[in-house]
Amino acid sequence: MLETGDVIGICAPSGSFDRELFEKGLAVISKMGFDPVVPGDIYQKKRYLAGSDKLRARIINDLFLDKNIHGIMCARGGYGAVRVLKLLDWEIIQNNPKVFIGFSDVTALLANFSYFPHMKAVHGPNITSLANAGQQTKDSIYEFLTAGSTGLKIEAPVVINKGKCTGKLLGGNLATLNHLVGTEYQVDFKDCIFFLEDVGEPPYKIDRMLTQMKMAGCFYGIKGVAAGSFENCTNLGMIEDIIGEIFGEYDIPVIAGIESGHGPVNLPLPMGVDAELLTDDAEIRWDLTHF
Repeated sequence: MLETGDVIGICAPSGSFDRELFEKGLAVISKMGFDPVVPGDIYQKKRYLAGSDKLRARIINDLFLDKNIHGIMCARGGYGAVRVLKLLDWEIIQNNPKVFIGFSDVTALLANFSYFPHMKAVHGPNITSLANAGQQTKDSIYEFLTAGSTGLKIEAPVVINKGKCTGKLLGGNLATLNHLVGTEYQVDFKDCIFFLEDVGEPPYKIDRMLTQMKMAGCFYGIKGVAAGSFENCTNLGMIEDIIGEIFGEYDIPVIAGIESGHGPVNLPLPMGVDAELLTDDAEIRWDLTHF
């Protein structure tokens, strides 16, 4: 996907960011051998956002259009990506597929980008989260971007419902996906393996979000569920019980314990690829042939 020396453009589709963390994260990217390019307007602020909606969208459009940019990484999450969806030039994005990396609020973009062939939407670290990331996270994103991978082994699996399935791997931050319900950008998980993670949400809010999505028909035809980290969500066991209840009627494989999301380890996951979930092997395998 990427090679040493490739240019990675940086965008900020969501919240404004800590400049020190940002610079530290850029240094991590440079140490990996990539060439980060930072648009000058990225440091603007508007309330809690990294500049106006039009500015944030324009930077994304420009990076996709620029033939010298090989990949794009987001500065941070927070909030704001949903506000730029209507301002993106979807024709430019679709016709110039690139590696696009981020997580948290960036889920709003990843989930919609993943519908495009060859887009290479990667649920992985943002620049500011790379600043203080552990070696496992840094090594895993570097290896994924430069060598690809065939899957992910779940080191401490919690099997909620046994089984195996195939489907498109799709998802991300639960709260962000929930906020897309009822919009033209609502995500359809038919024939998909649903990956979800979140941070700072108590179990009753996880329950409420999943219930709303279920009532809205988001999970019709779903093939499997793979849960990532639920950092600072107070009661992980209760959340796993809730996930089991929500998806129990579908008779699909459901597993938790994936080290991806807001936890101390954030392993990369390719969105929109053909994948296989196997609970007995505690593994997700995927095919990057058309990624």
